[in-house]
Parts: sequence; C-alpha cells; structure tokens
Amino acid sequence: MSSPAPRGRPRKLPVGEQRARVLHAAARVVAQHGMQGATIEQIAREAGVSRQAVYEQFGDRATLFSEVVAVTEEQAFAAIAGPSVADPQPGLRAWARANYANMVTFVADSPEAYGVLRAAERAGDPALTRLRERLAVVYADASRKRWAAHGIDSGRADRALVTLFFAMTESLVQATWDGEPPDQDALIDLLTEFTVGGVARLQTKASDVIDRLR
Repeated sequence: MSSPAPRGRPRKLPVGEQRARVLHAAARVVAQHGMQGATIEQIAREAGVSRQAVYEQFGDRATLFSEVVAVTEEQAFAAIAGPSVADPQPGLRAWARANYANMVTFVADSPEAYGVLRAAERAGDPALTRLRERLAVVYADASRKRWAAHGIDSGRADRALVTLFFAMTESLVQATWDGEPPDQDALIDLLTEFTVGGVARLQTKASDVIDRLR
C-alpha cells in the first residue's frame, strides 16, 4: 500500500524537492501499475503536485519514466555493490553473508525498486538485465580474487556462480509464502550456508568442476 500523498502547496516547494517527490511517486506508481498503466494524473496525485507541475519538471511521460528507471538502477547498483563486495579481509562466511544482506535489505527497504526495473524490462528497456550484468562484473571480479587467494584459477566459474547466487536471491525475495514470510535473517543465513558449503566442496571434493568451466 502506498504512503499518503504529501500535502501542502506544491507550487511553492523548492524545485529540487518537487522533482524528488515526483520521482518517488512515479517509482511507486510504475511498480504498482507498470509502464503502460501508470499515468501522470496518478503520479501527480501520489506526489501531491499538479499535473502541470509534473510536465514542467520532466516535459513528457517518456522522459519521466526514463529518469525513474535510471535513478532506480543507480540506487540499486550503489546499494547492492556495497563496500563489502571488495573487502578482502572477512572470511568467506562473513563476506558472503554481508553481500547477500546487501541484496535482500535493499529489496526490503525499497520494495518499489524491483518493481520499477521489472516494469521497464517488460516495456522493452532491459534495466534489470543491465543491472544484473553490472553487478555480475563487480561480484565476479571480487570472487575471482578470493579464489586466487586459495591458489585457484576460477576461470569462468566465478561468473557462473555469481549468476546462480543472484538467481537464488531474487527467487527467495519474490517467493510467495503460506502465512507470514520467513524471517529475513533466516533467508540470508540459508543463502550464506548454501554458498559456503558449495564453495568448500568445489575447493576440496569437486575441483574438476572448476577445471571444466575454464
């Protein structure tokens, strides 16, 4: 359920604040109704501004939606590809858990963001695919360095594993549960232990799999 529309005299708001209101409102409306279903009237009402104010700020519907997608993508990238990704110091379990927490927490704290990116994807702008690709580069590079610290040339295995881990995280975040959803920390721990166990086995019992992926 969306938050109540801001009240006040929107035409007297500073331009920057008015613009931010519209972008936030547009993200909520697009996430709920999709690109085709979202209207300027809905967005203006959600933002607590006039339709004219929206047009004055963004020119037209296409420009507004393009900016909403771009801002959302950058916010997601900054939040998920956080400092813990590149930190070489923590052990594997702490490192993996911190990175899963980045992903799960972002979706929990910004529920409309994933909806905006999915809506863009359905409308022909591969925003979610683009975000996955950008994150995969960062995570795969960090993963490759961690493998190298154990004397292992991971080849293309790191990219394959990162793709798998993203898919697992997205699936759990989107899952529909009977009754109340599981505790968020429990999901993060599940992903962490699954990852740690899988990596340990690849390092000790199934190293031939890495060789085959080079």
